[in-house]
Amino acid sequence: MINSRRDVRGNRAALFDGIEEGGIRASSSYASRELEDDENEKALDSLHDRVNILKRLTGDIHEEAESHNRLLDRMGNAMDASRGALSGTVDRFKTVFESKSNRRMATLVASFLALFLLIYFLTR
Repeated sequence: MINSRRDVRGNRAALFDGIEEGGIRASSSYASRELEDDENEKALDSLHDRVNILKRLTGDIHEEAESHNRLLDRMGNAMDASRGALSGTVDRFKTVFESKSNRRMATLVASFLALFLLIYFLTR
């Protein structure tokens, strides 16, 4: 009978030790989960902040790209306009130098201009 009591006590101790260890394990497991949850929340907040920063950055890049596209469009339109004006001027010069009488007139004007410049530099 004494042996059976020892066995019962030993079994009880083993039983309660296991429960206490399980309780401790459960509470430490719960505490570690809370720590992990806190760390996850912090990481999630950090990730959320980074996403917001990237979102603002991509928005700024988009606005800058749109601004540059508008600038390039205006520059292209200005270049087209100047190309049209230049081609019109070249066409007029072609028509002036193609006809013989106009060529004589252009030679006469150029001669007077050269003579005027020569006199101007000599009298100076």
